[in-house]
Amino acid sequence: MHNLPKPHHPLVTHIFTADPSAHVFEGKIYIYPSHDLDHDGPDNDNGDQYAMEDYHVLSMDGFESPVIDHGQVLHLKDIPWASKQLWAPDAAFKAGTYFLYFPARDHDGIFRIGVATSTSPAGPFLPQPSYIEESFSIDPAVLVDDDNRAYIYFGGLWGGQLEKWQTSTFEPEAVGPAAEAPAIGPRVALLSEDMLSFQTAPLEISIVDENGSPILAGDEDRRYFEGPWVHKYNGWYYLSYSTGTTHKLVYAVSRNPLGPYTFKGTILTPVMGWTTHHSIVQFEDKWYLFYHDSSLSEGVNHKRCVKYTELHYNEDGTIRTINPY
Repeated sequence: MHNLPKPHHPLVTHIFTADPSAHVFEGKIYIYPSHDLDHDGPDNDNGDQYAMEDYHVLSMDGFESPVIDHGQVLHLKDIPWASKQLWAPDAAFKAGTYFLYFPARDHDGIFRIGVATSTSPAGPFLPQPSYIEESFSIDPAVLVDDDNRAYIYFGGLWGGQLEKWQTSTFEPEAVGPAAEAPAIGPRVALLSEDMLSFQTAPLEISIVDENGSPILAGDEDRRYFEGPWVHKYNGWYYLSYSTGTTHKLVYAVSRNPLGPYTFKGTILTPVMGWTTHHSIVQFEDKWYLFYHDSSLSEGVNHKRCVKYTELHYNEDGTIRTINPY
């Protein structure tokens, strides 16, 4: 049991948390973050400092209720195929089962996406013996649509290896496209009915500007880097993501869950720390942004804390930009 949640304040301070995936299950708010280890290793662009080994689940009855840490719900040692780095997860519910989707490096050092199941949103979660076939890269996010179809979005550059999959085969020396070429998009696949495998091969999502032209790789204020999240509002699909090097959360919209998505603007200006990663959820009649920064550790990139704030839409459906400080 922890403090009452306040906007722009860490939800918990007894552990370092990041990458919050927030959902409303059984009338409560459940948050599925990654769990940053308290270590003092060096930073690099490969993300070796993000050495997470397990997951905790946080919950609260509402925004006037204390935050509960349900403890460790899954550990690296229980996942046969995984070697290290349990990065940003997501959760979903379908037909009486809760699913936890998570990335990790396999025993060849290649990021894959696994899935674990539970009868409770608070876990513990039992992992499948192998990763999802045809899965790769990081940052899974699942949308169970109104027609009960479930889509999984994923992908991250650099440490997340997305640029190494441009040919649908892992190319360890591959680099991203030239600055004047279209940027690499996140991937999406339709999940099987049992939510444990891909029903369709991963498809690259196109993110375009207001004229329908692809966002270019050199456009670091708008191009996709990592951390996809898709939610629906007034019949539109909102794809939001991190720009990475420019440290913003931005979004694009579409009438189709597979895209193409038209870029719209910035949701969150840069936070303290290199990474930014989020989720968007409706609770009762309001919308909320969950995100993280490094304020709890006074700026250490891999010692982060999960926060939230209310999110507002304008009448035309655009999202008002949030300044976190």
